[in-house]
Amino acid sequence: MQAALAAAVTLLAHRDYCSCELTARLTSRGFEPEAVRATIEELHTRRYLDDERYARQFVERGVRRGHGPVRIRHELGELGLKSELTEYALAEHGEWSALARQVRAQRFGTKPPATWAEKARQARFLQYRGFSNDDIRSALGFDVTSDS
Repeated sequence: MQAALAAAVTLLAHRDYCSCELTARLTSRGFEPEAVRATIEELHTRRYLDDERYARQFVERGVRRGHGPVRIRHELGELGLKSELTEYALAEHGEWSALARQVRAQRFGTKPPATWAEKARQARFLQYRGFSNDDIRSALGFDVTSDS
């Protein structure tokens, strides 16, 4: 277990990991599952490893990059983080519509799209960034299905 603990601390010195991600990394390095489990428990006890903190930091990093809640939720799910922690961290952030408006303005300017093609283009961009349909409608200032 000491070797697994040393390897885990070395990994954590470079960046934060969630429990599932660190478990996979240690297992791929050839450590026994029992040693990995004990190491993860010890890291939780020492507060070196905290999935709630990881989720909050991941959400903040996603927000700084201009990503929406749909994309962040998917990425955290891919990492194996519990959905309760993901939802809590996303709810802590709060106003996603304001972020969608900010991201749209940075990319396309403050002037609203004039044509349906431009509306669709901007909506696709925001959808790719991971914003919900409600956030996209809010960012565009009107219903993207209308012709106005």
